[in-house]
Amino acid sequence: MRRPASRDAVHMTSPRSPKNTAAFYAQAAISFGVALFGMVIGELYLPVDGWIRAFLALATLYLVTATFTLAKCVRDAQEDGSVISRLDQVRLERLLAEFDPYHSQTPHLAPQSYPSAQPHNVA
Repeated sequence: MRRPASRDAVHMTSPRSPKNTAAFYAQAAISFGVALFGMVIGELYLPVDGWIRAFLALATLYLVTATFTLAKCVRDAQEDGSVISRLDQVRLERLLAEFDPYHSQTPHLAPQSYPSAQPHNVA
């Protein structure tokens, strides 16, 4: 029996998922901040009664929390998919590393001869 492949060999062949850069995070945070700031300023200077302004502020707060929840759900689903994909890839790598095409796991059986195929000797 061959010894299993080392873990280093598996990690070397698995593709790394691209990571976001610090600039991308900064751009996303600034974009979110600008959008939220613009929405709040728009609500404050909107020429309506205070109750309508309060309703719009609550709607903005709800929209922000729903956005964070949706982003978390999408991230979790994507991570689950990548974990399952990586596990399947590791299993395949292990099977390929342990497979020896010149070594048979089951003994070869000799062809059987059937009685009807034997010539009849009549004596």
